Amino acid sequence: MLRPSPAPVPALRSVLAALGSPTAVREPRTPALRNAQGPLSPEHPLPVHVLGVGGGPGLAPRTRLAGWRFLIRNGDRAIAAADTMLTPDGWAFSHFFEGPYVSATERALLQAEALPTTYRARLLSVPELYMLTLWLHAGPEADGDPVAPAAADLMVPLAPAPPGIAAHLPYQVAELLPVLSTRLAPPPLLGSPASA
Repeated sequence: MLRPSPAPVPALRSVLAALGSPTAVREPRTPALRNAQGPLSPEHPLPVHVLGVGGGPGLAPRTRLAGWRFLIRNGDRAIAAADTMLTPDGWAFSHFFEGPYVSATERALLQAEALPTTYRARLLSVPELYMLTLWLHAGPEADGDPVAPAAADLMVPLAPAPPGIAAHLPYQVAELLPVLSTRLAPPPLLGSPASA
């Protein structure tokens, strides 16, 4: 079951303004948005956190809030997404996009609704691995607080996932984070004891 994450009101307003006035945004709408028949509505706001592994081995990974993402629904399905970002003036619309992560996010949210535990849904981006996961957070922290994934949290990699990591399979944090940390670690220097 999912506990809703209320998006900052200015973030939602910026997406509504971008949907309502195509000329108000710098980039053209995506093909799916241009061809949509009927009303478009931003739904399922998700805070987007970026994973960073600080300092070296044994240190806990940290996240930082990078933005809010809204799935853009047309009829009975999400056809695109809208990202917002924090600027010196507050939350602002960033861009629309479509692609496999839109339907993968919708699928993962449906999976999460069927779970017996209550979670707060977040997206966790791992840019170095071209990876996005639905992070099911069980803790009480507010969405803007920088936190590390907790032991009770689950991560559901979205498709397409990196090789060797199954998409849409819920992983315990203790299972997935060591794999990510290993892949994010810099390679050992040639001739160092670690490369022997």
